[in-house]
Amino acid sequence: MSETIHVEVAYALAGKQAIMALDVTEGTTALQAAQQSGITEKFADIDLDNAKLGIFAKVVAPTQVLREGDRVEIYRPLIADPKEVRKARAARAKERRSK
Repeated sequence: MSETIHVEVAYALAGKQAIMALDVTEGTTALQAAQQSGITEKFADIDLDNAKLGIFAKVVAPTQVLREGDRVEIYRPLIADPKEVRKARAARAKERRSK
């Protein structure tokens, strides 16, 4: 008989978020837990096959085997490159200072 472990699967948008608690068999991967959680029923826009996954804010491979208490986080794609945003902000600040 396989033992089970307790894990969570989390996803968030700006105005809506969900954490789904579930029990899975030992050896379950991050992707398998996300699929088993039913989170795509609440968020139809999630593409689990291409989404980046993490455990407690650290990106992991979809094949990462879970441990008791892990929280699988499903990350949304970035809409802007953070480096480019910082460069633009710095350029605007420099322009304001030179006036």
